[in-house]
Amino acid sequence: MPLDPSFASLPLDVLADAAIDRARGLGASHVDVRVERTRSRHLSLRDCVLSGMHDGEDVGVAVRVVLDGTWGFASTVDLTPEAARQAAETAVTVATMSRPLTKRRIELADEPAWRGTWVAPYALDPFDVRVSDAVAVLADYSERVLAHRAVTHVTATLDAVRENAFYADSAGARTLQQRVRVAPVLEALGVDPDAGSFDTMRSLAAPVGRGFEYVTGEDGVHDWDAELGELGDLLAERMAAPSLPAGRYDLVIEPSNLWLTIHESVGHATELDRALGYEANYAGTSFATPDRLGSLRYGSELMNVTGDRTVPFGLATVAWDHEGVQAQQWDIVRDGVLVGYQLDRASATLLPGGPGRSNGCAYADSPSHIAIQRMANVSLMPGQDDRSAADLIGDVTDGLYVVGDKSWSIDQQRYNFQFTAQRFYRIRDGELAGQVKDVAYQGRTPDFWAGLAALAGVRTWVLGGAVNCGKAQPGQAAPVSHGAPTALFRDVNVLSTLEEGSS
Repeated sequence: MPLDPSFASLPLDVLADAAIDRARGLGASHVDVRVERTRSRHLSLRDCVLSGMHDGEDVGVAVRVVLDGTWGFASTVDLTPEAARQAAETAVTVATMSRPLTKRRIELADEPAWRGTWVAPYALDPFDVRVSDAVAVLADYSERVLAHRAVTHVTATLDAVRENAFYADSAGARTLQQRVRVAPVLEALGVDPDAGSFDTMRSLAAPVGRGFEYVTGEDGVHDWDAELGELGDLLAERMAAPSLPAGRYDLVIEPSNLWLTIHESVGHATELDRALGYEANYAGTSFATPDRLGSLRYGSELMNVTGDRTVPFGLATVAWDHEGVQAQQWDIVRDGVLVGYQLDRASATLLPGGPGRSNGCAYADSPSHIAIQRMANVSLMPGQDDRSAADLIGDVTDGLYVVGDKSWSIDQQRYNFQFTAQRFYRIRDGELAGQVKDVAYQGRTPDFWAGLAALAGVRTWVLGGAVNCGKAQPGQAAPVSHGAPTALFRDVNVLSTLEEGSS
């Protein structure tokens, strides 16, 4: 897809030059400017009928400065040189007023002054699709699910985003980017009036950095026909399934569930600002502190986790981040040991051993927000052989096969956690033995990952993720993907939510 000409035709260089020249003239040692336009659309249907819609655009100029070792930031929605200069003046004023409160001088890791244009690969821009056509696709999907006898109601949602971003800084960088993402979800609700109970079953299509071709299935990535055809049966089986007694079980976890465990117990825990204690109010800090870098046994030797802003179709995939840093891939956990963090240019100078290079983890969800350190695509690498999910299930005498994410909880140190799933299947003597319900698995992060006993091969590796990862105050939401293969974990503590709820 070409870069949107209506964005490229904006006076991007003029706005950047106006802000940079003014801030430098007022004494700023570093200035960066983002001109961004984010288009977003949300559609929701209930029982095949459109029940809600939002179509909006966020556009503006963001100016960030470093003055006397202190951050300053301001933004404007007025795309004129005069407004850009005024934003620069305000950013310098903010830095000046903040200087007495600053305990640590801001130092930025060096980065080449990149120049270029990047457009993410996708076939059909979701904003080139008429709303009526998108609604028709969701209504058709809903009708198919609602036809099943076990389904009482069905909801369908579609979130779509197109981001255009221009970045420039006082070192000479100039970059242009465009990317899209879509998040389609179908959820069936079943009600048993005789038992006075209800339950749900949701589709497993992950949000991705793809176009509308993913929603229709035309790209062949997600088999919507197969999933919609079985959703009602899966819900009926879940509603009739027996409860599982609490105990310790081996778990074979699909990527559709494991991505969230990675996100909460590894992704957030290895954000360096969180590990340093600078990010605490929103979701806490981290047990994986820098003094343990290179020595913390995070999991078994099979555990290899990377940070990656380059993986195709990832939600956090870019060419350059919001500080002009080129996208990279790097190790976070290697052979079970913590070896790296996610960094922006300011936190990269705080790594043990001296200043390093940022690995490109700065992002702001709006031109009205300052860029902060955000999560990359954090992924568990697959096994070296070509084992399948069935092979891993065959290695389990008494356990559970875990599919799809649902609820979750984790403490303020990213240490103690609990997760549920769309579906839990009992495994007996290497064979699946039907669904069970009222199940949650829990653990301590290093103990859980120490139980990683086997990994399936690359053919099982799938990107999951979320479009609304929260952080900071005021809060920001970021899209992020997490790849994983199917994986086997031994001796995991499993709760009966029915017993816990009645105790």
